[in-house]
Amino acid sequence: MAVDSALSSPLGPPACEKDAKALQFIEEMTRNADAVQERVLAEILARNAQTEYLKRFKLGDATDRDTYKSKLPVITYEDLQPEIQRIANGDRSPILSAHPISEFLTSSGTSAGERKLMPTIKEELDRRQLLYSLLMPVMNLYVPGLDKGKGLYFLFVKSETRTPGGLVARPVLTSYYKSEQFKTRPYDPYNVYTSPNEAILCSDSFQSMYTQMLCGLFDRNQVLRLGAVFASGLIRAIRFLQLNWAQLAHDIRTGSLNPKITDPELRECMAQFVKSDSELADFVTAQCSKDDWEGIITRIWPNTKYLDVIVTGAMAQYIPTLDYYSGGLPLACTMYASSECYFGLNLNPMCKPAEVCYTIMPNMAYFEFLPHDPDTVSSRAVDPANLVDLVDVEVGKEYELVITTYAGLYRYRVGDILRVTGFHNSAPQFHFVRRKNVLLSIDSDKTDEAELQRAVENASKLISGFGASVVEYTSYADTKSTIPGHYVVYWELLVKDPVNAPDDDVLSRCCLEMEESLNSVYRQGRVADNSIGPLEIRVVRSGTFEELMDYAISRGASINQYKVPRCVNFTPIMELLDSRVVSTHFSPALPHWTPERRR
Repeated sequence: MAVDSALSSPLGPPACEKDAKALQFIEEMTRNADAVQERVLAEILARNAQTEYLKRFKLGDATDRDTYKSKLPVITYEDLQPEIQRIANGDRSPILSAHPISEFLTSSGTSAGERKLMPTIKEELDRRQLLYSLLMPVMNLYVPGLDKGKGLYFLFVKSETRTPGGLVARPVLTSYYKSEQFKTRPYDPYNVYTSPNEAILCSDSFQSMYTQMLCGLFDRNQVLRLGAVFASGLIRAIRFLQLNWAQLAHDIRTGSLNPKITDPELRECMAQFVKSDSELADFVTAQCSKDDWEGIITRIWPNTKYLDVIVTGAMAQYIPTLDYYSGGLPLACTMYASSECYFGLNLNPMCKPAEVCYTIMPNMAYFEFLPHDPDTVSSRAVDPANLVDLVDVEVGKEYELVITTYAGLYRYRVGDILRVTGFHNSAPQFHFVRRKNVLLSIDSDKTDEAELQRAVENASKLISGFGASVVEYTSYADTKSTIPGHYVVYWELLVKDPVNAPDDDVLSRCCLEMEESLNSVYRQGRVADNSIGPLEIRVVRSGTFEELMDYAISRGASINQYKVPRCVNFTPIMELLDSRVVSTHFSPALPHWTPERRR
């Protein structure tokens, strides 16, 4: 399609007129980032001026930045929890937002082990859809011809609940996939999925994965890109294929559908996809029956140009596995978002994973940045004067992200640590460093040091009756030896009476007790999503942690300031620990989890 030269973009030649307009929008927003930020804050404050929260700080009708910053504190979720609980319990007065709260988006757990509830309003769906609409126009600059095939994306909905006041509470992507914006999205030749909506929207994870994989196999020669939200999700899909290829090949050969697919709408939908194809069945069998699965993605889907997955932050641990399965295909990280807010996009999506940086789109929310010193112990108390505006951040420095949203979060600390890598026009570009205080993560779970400590304390009570105690411990997220990955916790025990030492049964129960102590996001991953494997305790011999300290000191650590790391990922340290293991124990059962939210 010929593109009007007036719509050409500094980012590159657009693939079509629709793309040209999207790229032009990105340019306008990033060129005028400060003015857009000023307008966004004014809009948020004007529309929400009569909310209980803003009236509490006596803003009056002021909508300017200086007044706002002088009167509003910087807050965390715990500060906002009383207001959120009132909304969850049914209070419909304008507490945080003048617009009605339409639902809650669930985020990673609180200190009490429950999911955070992030309030949202209906128009936020349009804002998220806007950001999604910018992704393919940027990708088309780097990968031509994506309109000539399809994307095999493994997308899933998760369980949702209702609060005591009747509002739905669910993950942000479940909200989006169930929205009319997603279900009735217009046809776009650059963004065609192999998976029908019925497969994506099936709440049973097995039925959803099975039918999405089956559709992907039937369309194998049309697939130009594979994706999932997180890298862990795509690896889980490959593992699913390893376990279920024989049944999938049977369905392809016979033109029938696995009787385990019981969802009526899904069965009806799949009837138009499933057909007998002996040649394809033979091919799937030949490829999947081999012991060697290296390059399996490009063997089965030979026209794949890239993998579309998040591999930043904790997901970086999956890069070697993805490279193994894909034969080294490019890994594209396209956008940066959370339950609280959608933030921005990667303007160079085909860059190396270590070079991924996201350009913050200034129209999404009002953004501030708290300078972060990695060598300083952080405090919940923050001097608001230290925060800087979007356009005033400095290249090379790290910041914690603070947001003010249309839905009613004001100067809210998201908990993400970002490093400024540069600017696109006047909008900064950030490398995602990590989630603040997170030690362990396999999928969407996030376990911090306090939570891990609490889990160890609770589990160690089971061995106290044997005259044993946990002297020291550390941990790591093992994503290489098992799929799905699992938590590994190293324990060094002090056993007073070796004859009466805790046995395998007791230590296995310790694993389960640790899992019971972890947050609901972790437990849902174990029970409902099958995205996390059983927790493992590796008991190391006495004196191991002293050897660990000696090693750290030999590398320059101060003996006076040395602290046992509660999470390790440095290969020599892990090799040292593993060489001292005397026994291994796994959780023997699933921890307790139900979708009902505790009041």
